[in-house]
Formats: sequence, structure tokens, C-alpha cells
Amino acid sequence: MISIQGLKVEFGSQVLFENINYVINKRDKIALVGKNGAGKSTMLKIITGEQQPTSGTVARQADISIGYLPQQMRLKDELTVKQEAGRAFEHLQQMDAAIDRMNQELADRTDYDSEEYQELIERVAQKTELRALMQSQNVEAEIEKTLMGLGFERSDFDRPTSEFSGGWRMRIELAKLLLRRPDVLLLDEPTNHLDIESIQWLETFLKNRNGALLLVSHDRAFIDNVTNRTIEISLGKIYDYKVSYSQFVELRKERVEQQMRAYENQQKLIHDTEDFIEKFRYKATKAVQVQSRIKMLDKLERIEVDEVDNSRMRLKFPPAPRSGDYPIIAEDLRKDYGSLNVFHDVTFTIKRGEKVAFVGKNGAGKSTLVKCIMGEIPFDGKLQIGHNVKIGYFAQNQAQLLDENLTVHDTIDYVAVGDIRTRINDILGAFMFGGKNADKKVKVLSGGEKSRLAMIRLLLQPVNLLILDEPTNHLDMPSKDVLKEAIQAFDGTVIVVSHDRDFLNGIVSKVYEFGDHRVREHLGGIYDFLQKKQLDSLQQLEVKNSPVATVETEELETASQGKIDYQRQKERERRIRQAEKKVKTFESKIAELEQQLADIEDKLSTTTSENVDIYYKHSQISRELDDVMANWELACEELEKVKQ
Repeated sequence: MISIQGLKVEFGSQVLFENINYVINKRDKIALVGKNGAGKSTMLKIITGEQQPTSGTVARQADISIGYLPQQMRLKDELTVKQEAGRAFEHLQQMDAAIDRMNQELADRTDYDSEEYQELIERVAQKTELRALMQSQNVEAEIEKTLMGLGFERSDFDRPTSEFSGGWRMRIELAKLLLRRPDVLLLDEPTNHLDIESIQWLETFLKNRNGALLLVSHDRAFIDNVTNRTIEISLGKIYDYKVSYSQFVELRKERVEQQMRAYENQQKLIHDTEDFIEKFRYKATKAVQVQSRIKMLDKLERIEVDEVDNSRMRLKFPPAPRSGDYPIIAEDLRKDYGSLNVFHDVTFTIKRGEKVAFVGKNGAGKSTLVKCIMGEIPFDGKLQIGHNVKIGYFAQNQAQLLDENLTVHDTIDYVAVGDIRTRINDILGAFMFGGKNADKKVKVLSGGEKSRLAMIRLLLQPVNLLILDEPTNHLDMPSKDVLKEAIQAFDGTVIVVSHDRDFLNGIVSKVYEFGDHRVREHLGGIYDFLQKKQLDSLQQLEVKNSPVATVETEELETASQGKIDYQRQKERERRIRQAEKKVKTFESKIAELEQQLADIEDKLSTTTSENVDIYYKHSQISRELDDVMANWELACEELEKVKQ
């Protein structure tokens, strides 16, 4: 579908990458990985045509559509959420208008035998056929399903987009992109503003979606669950692996080990050759050999090894001062903003040394509760901070609190204590501030770089209660590993607000779930919580379907009431049967369409057909299958509601 040949990009005298060659095929789901600054986002922009390479070509198959979600959105605030999402179908409206104009022109013209008239008829026929292939019969249902999958409530649909934060507006742009169904989907850090439930929904959507995917993400679990191919940009080159990310990690270790052995052998050769040249440089009898070796060194292509993986460095917190047994005790906490209740009846106790996670949908109150703990906002109820508790707090706006006139090195040196000051350069290197970057002024750093610097600064302060609000949003995988290992080894208490399952896994032993204006405690790690939550949903479903346990009115025991209950039960069973029949009908249709697709694909794989109709047929069935799948999902949701 897309062929990249001889690609080279340079900024001034710096070559970002060169001689890049690879192909994106129809069914590829590719993870594009590499360290910060390797050129991942640049690669996406070049594929879309937003940025031009220094040299090389990007050949795109005719008529393919490309959908691109950048990290920085260009947002407008003129419509409601649902109206903005509906703009995903503007191309259909534009196509309808074009067809109407051409049909009107056919009706107005009288030169029926002219060549121009015949060409107009052909254009109308082609446009009409293409429009039929793109037909989406359930636009409203698709919009609502996609918005709700990304975390919106029905009550949000008619709210102006201007009322939402940048993260939520990014979700609207993502919804529009998914609704357009492009042939190739390019996503640059799509999970940064999503909660765990929305990430899981997006995972399922991308796994089941037809078409190519090129994904940049630092969420290890997300890319491992979605992708089947991994392309790494490293030292200006690419390494292409036809495997998932976790398999790539193992294969990469082998590659780096081989590179290191070759590098060491070459370094020995260079050292021995330089010794020979230096030893015999001024001996006339060795002049020919010396010149030969000098020329050999000049022509030698030096082996480069991937930069040292600083994620293996062990960053150790200063020992945590001993706090009281219970750093935080909350009883009947409640927080309201005017008539809006964020949460109520919140009661929990966090013991010294516990590491817990706050999870839940955005807007459920996680950051609000953190601000209550920090004393930044008023609340109702009791919130007791334990004896000798020293809090280290990383807020999402923490980067704004840095002194912009200091250098990166001085910012860290100012707070570092003890022998850790001798390792400042190693620590900065682990967070991509190695070399000359350590001498940069804070004011010239990007937002992501400032966030990383603020994180390092926090990690070096002697505290016994760490509160981290979305600490991984701007960290790449090596940096997250450094932070994760540091938290695991930390002997104090930790509260982490995060949507990154891989990061939380192995850190927390308790999860607090925010939702429905309540906070529920779950013992165990993050994956225990996710599994238990699914079981809880089933149990709640069973409870909803079970008879009422307690009845306070004697009328329920009368024959009349029994008759009413019987009629209600019969009606409920009838509705369940209808819903089940509807689900089965769609399942049969899905099986039929999938078989038709398989038959066509078998024919295409064994013969080379020049008949364009077979490709139109394949596209038409694929889109019909997508529509039937959407209807099937809605039918399943309807069945679940009927059963409640």
C-alpha cells in the first residue's frame, strides 16, 4: 500500500536517518519504536505528506486513504461533541453533493451524442458506485458507539467541545479518525489521555479493524496487544521485525550483543593498527605498510552500537524518613463543585509502605482526591495525614514550577544529596539529558522534556509519601523502566494515578477504583483488579437478575401482585427471545459475509485477475461486514440491557 524508498532526513548538518527502505502492507499492524528523538513522529509526518524528506520517495497506492492522529491537535470549539464527531462523514456529504450536481448537469444538457456528455455519464456512474461502496447505514449508531467506547457519556453528546479539556478533545479527534475508516491509520501516542477502560476498548477496536496500522506508543502492553510487526529506528537506521513487541525485545538483545562483539573486534583491530602506525611511522623500511594501514583506517566503515541502555541503571531513592503507621486516613470524604458531586462517602486507610493505584475514567475524581490530600482544595469529611509524613508530589503541571533560568544539570544538582550527586550525569542520561543536553537552559526545553526533568527532581528528594499523577505520559520505555525500578525499591508509601497497566504491574498491591461518585478498594495488583472487575460485572448482572431479597410490603405476596409479576416475567422472556434472535441473525450474516470474503481472497491469492469488479466486490463485502458487526454489537448491548 505504501512503499518507502531511500528515505533521508537531515536537519542542518545532523542526519536523523538515511537510506530507509520498507513497505507497509494491507494487513500490517506495525509498532514504530525507538528512543526519543530517533525520528518516529517525523516518519509519520513524511508518510502523510505533512513533511518532505531531504531525499527519497514515499509511494502511495492510488486512492488509498490515510488517517493521522498527531500528538499535538489543531482543535476547533464551534460544535457539540456529537456534531464534531459527525464531521467524520463530511466526505460522504461532499460526494453526495457532487453526484447531485453532475446529475443536474445531465438533466440540463441536450448534447446527448457528444463525447463530453458520455464522459459525464461515466463519471456519474463511477462516483455513484464508489459512494455505494462507502455507504454507512448506521451513522448515528457508529458515532455513539465510538464516543462511548472512548469514555464519553450520552449526557456529553450535546455539550460544546469548548467545555472539555485538551485530553478529551483529543478523544473526539480520535473518534473522528476511527469513524472515517481510513485504509492506513497512523497514531502518535494515542493512549496519553485515555483511561484504562478506554485503552482496552481502543485495543479491541484496532485488533479487529481491517487495514494497515502504524503506531507510536510508549505503552508497552498496548502495542504488544495490538501489533504484529515492529520497526525500530536506531542510530539513523531501521530494523524491521515481523513479530510483536515482546518478541522484538528478545531479538533486539541478540542483535545488540552481536553488534557489541563486532564493535569490540573492530576496536581491537583499530587499536592494533594505530599502534603499528605509531611504532613504524618514521621507519623508511615500513613506509609502504604504514601508508597501507592509514588508507585502510580511512576507508574502514566504523561499526556503531546502539546507545547504552541506561534503563539497566539502578536509581535508588534516598532512604525514606520513618512516618507514622498510617500516612493517610480518610473517613466519609465528599467533594462537590456547586451542584456537581465528584465523590461521596469515601473511606479508606493507606498503611506505611503500601503502594496503591488510583484508577478510573477521566473526570471520576482521581486528581481531585489527590488535591484534597495535598490541601489544595476544600472538602467535606475527615482526612488525616499521619505523623512525620513528608510528601513528594508530581502533578500534571509540575513542569511549570521549574526555574527556567537554571540549566538541566543545575536543576538536579540543587536538590541532590549525598553520594547520588556523583551520579547526576548517569541519571540525566537515563532520562535523555546526556551530554550537551545537560547544559541546556530549562526555558528552551519542550513540554515533555520539562516533565521528565521535574520527575527526576522529585525522585531525588528525601520523602516518605510519593504521589504521582500520570507520571509516565512523557516518558519513553527506558525512562519508565528506571522510574518503575526506583518505585519498587522505594521503602516509603506510594500513590500512583495512572492508566499505564504495564507500569503499574509489579508496583502496586492495592487498587482504588473511582466511578459512580464512589471509591472502591480492590486488593491485589493491577491485573488482578482488571480480572476481578470483569467477574464483578457478571456477579452484578446476576444480582440484577435475581429475585428481590427483601420485600417490605405485603401486597407483593398477594395473588394479584403475583399475576402482575408473572406477566412482567413473560414479557421479559419474550423480549429476551427477540433480542437473542436478533443477535443470532446478525451472527449468521457475519459468518456468511466472512465466508464470501475468504472465497474472494483465495481466488485473488491463486490467480491474477484483471477484472476490477472482483476488487469492488471485495471492498463492498468488507464494508457490509463492518456495518453488520456494528449492528451485532448494538444487538448484544440491547440483549444485555434486556436481561438486567
